[in-house]
Amino acid sequence: MKALWRVRKYIWPQWHRLVTILCSALLIGTLFSFSIATILPLLKVMMGEEGLHGWINRTICESRYGLSFYVPGSVDLSDPNKPEVAYQLRVVKVKRRSPAWEAGLKHGDLIVGAGSSVIRKDNVSIPSSQLLRELATISNVKSIVVQYGRTNESGRLIKIEKELQCGKKPFYADRAQKLLRFVPQGQSRQNKKKAVVFIIFVMVIVTAVRCIARFYQDYTVEKVVDTSLAWLREDTFRHSLEMPVGFFAGQGPSNTVSRFIADTGLIAGGLKVLFGKTLREPLKAVGMIAAAMWIDPNMTLVFLCGGPPAIYAITTLGRKIKRATRKSLASWAKMLGKLTEAMRSLQVIKVFNRQDYEQASFTGINRRLLKQQFRIAKVDASTEPLLEMLGMIAGSVGLMFGAQWVYSGTMQASDFFVLLILLGASAESVRKTSDVWNKLQQANAGAERVFQILDQSVEPEKVGAVELAPLRGTIEFEDVVFSYPGTDRPVLKGVNLSVQAGQNVAIVGPNGSGKTTLANLLPRFYDPDSGRILIDAKDIRDVTLFSLRSQIGMVTQQVMTFHDTIAANIAYGKLNAAREEIIDAAKRAFAHEFICPLPDGYDSILGEHGAGLSGGQLQRIVIARAILKNPSILIFDEATSQVDADSEAKIYKAIQEIMHDRTSFVIAHRFSTVITADVIVVMDEGRIVAQGQHPHLMQRCPLYQSLYETQLIKA
Repeated sequence: MKALWRVRKYIWPQWHRLVTILCSALLIGTLFSFSIATILPLLKVMMGEEGLHGWINRTICESRYGLSFYVPGSVDLSDPNKPEVAYQLRVVKVKRRSPAWEAGLKHGDLIVGAGSSVIRKDNVSIPSSQLLRELATISNVKSIVVQYGRTNESGRLIKIEKELQCGKKPFYADRAQKLLRFVPQGQSRQNKKKAVVFIIFVMVIVTAVRCIARFYQDYTVEKVVDTSLAWLREDTFRHSLEMPVGFFAGQGPSNTVSRFIADTGLIAGGLKVLFGKTLREPLKAVGMIAAAMWIDPNMTLVFLCGGPPAIYAITTLGRKIKRATRKSLASWAKMLGKLTEAMRSLQVIKVFNRQDYEQASFTGINRRLLKQQFRIAKVDASTEPLLEMLGMIAGSVGLMFGAQWVYSGTMQASDFFVLLILLGASAESVRKTSDVWNKLQQANAGAERVFQILDQSVEPEKVGAVELAPLRGTIEFEDVVFSYPGTDRPVLKGVNLSVQAGQNVAIVGPNGSGKTTLANLLPRFYDPDSGRILIDAKDIRDVTLFSLRSQIGMVTQQVMTFHDTIAANIAYGKLNAAREEIIDAAKRAFAHEFICPLPDGYDSILGEHGAGLSGGQLQRIVIARAILKNPSILIFDEATSQVDADSEAKIYKAIQEIMHDRTSFVIAHRFSTVITADVIVVMDEGRIVAQGQHPHLMQRCPLYQSLYETQLIKA
């Protein structure tokens, strides 16, 4: 769970909300167990055992003196052969080392007098309810006189009078006595009705407060999780923009996008479970088990014996679901990549009639994902039934013991029924958390993939890197060797090149000769394996990336536009540009002529991948972007490849104008672009095989002659 634990960085700043969540969960757990526990007094009243007053007084006596009394039912009280039942308290249990144990009271003793309610005359009987009240409410004394009868070895009943030390009242005693003032004493039908109404009223109020707490917990959890994930996505996106281009070339953009969407979704689900029912349900279970322990600890402990096997089962299943989730997320990333690729290449797929092939490829990826989902579902589906079975076994054992204690008279029927409800409800709360560990393991698998991005190194910048001044002298490539990450084959092999400031350099060569790679090293998209690139005698690895890239403009064959207005796309490299500057750049790139007729002109929105405009129009917008930036160094990588013939001449003039007194690198196949360059560099298999001007190369470089005849002229 280390990866999920790292999310605390985004959660902890919201500590005030965490306090709200914790307090709400504690309140819910306490009030829920209290709601269930109120069934006990309800049964006490409705089953005609002893009423609320008798039950409260008896529980206080158990706490103060360590005495448990037999509670006569309606059958006992109505038996004409047992009139004495209503005037005595029969001891059924004495707690060891309690005041009653030290006073010598034993099981079977019959208390007939206590405190001020003692028998001083013959034929005087004191009601058991009065005796209970006397024992429970006596205050400000160290001991109380009790009178009780005990059967000796010969079977005769002897009367004993002793001093019984008064134990400390339980914390709830005085508060309970105050509440009982609202409930009439006595076991008449009318009094029972009033007691039931009072209990139900308390249950309604407790439920209302609990539901309010549940609302605040759930709403606050949503706020904490959504805020944390928003911050995590922002940090991940910010870090992604600072990472080397080579990472995305190897991983593929769809894999990274999948981590932003599917993986963070799993994290969100895990955190909601963690701060939701992971807090709430165990606290409810703890509260109900505490209430059950208060009623009868023995039966509760028997029930809890099912805990260790349940914990072992949850842990084992959690490990399995984590492994399956990792594979599932990888399959999701592949599916996203396939979908993106297919939608982007839909025209190619259709014109080559490759629908069946693409469908088969997608089906293979989809079926692998389905297989992983089945594995997750299998583990997830087995968790709850397994826990339910373990709970049933533990509950059945507890039931057998409880039934035996009821029939032996050591437990009341109402206590037994309430214990069943409490322990059953606590088992239900535990069952609700059966998928918690699985969800957390899934979230941890997602967090691992997200933090893999954050753990990647950003583009290296030397400590103490200096600002690079605008180019004035030369750009030099010294013995540059370069291989793409993950490959052993060098793309550039000992390249040496010196370019004077203001020169127009055309780079030509067969496909795969290293032309684009050479240009990509200048803005430090990649660093050479060996050798140096110097600008005005400064190694570009010793200067800040911002100052280096601030004086480089780039137009590539692959048109890059953003889902924004045309004006924003042109001003992308100069955000504070005035509208007049944007229009001027568009005019120089011959884009103004097709922008103006658009309904919203420069405020027209470019769709995804520039939908709505032709490739040539988009290319001119990109060229206008480079013109507006006004950089010291320009890189054109097949910049006019998607421009129609009518616009090419105009754009060529614009390029010639902006390249004036500016250092430029032009990678092109078109003869008109290459022939006028100050220096033409011919590359082949990662090396510079010749350089010079067009006439010189035509005489001395066979490769250039071949390129001129087969590519440049035809292009």
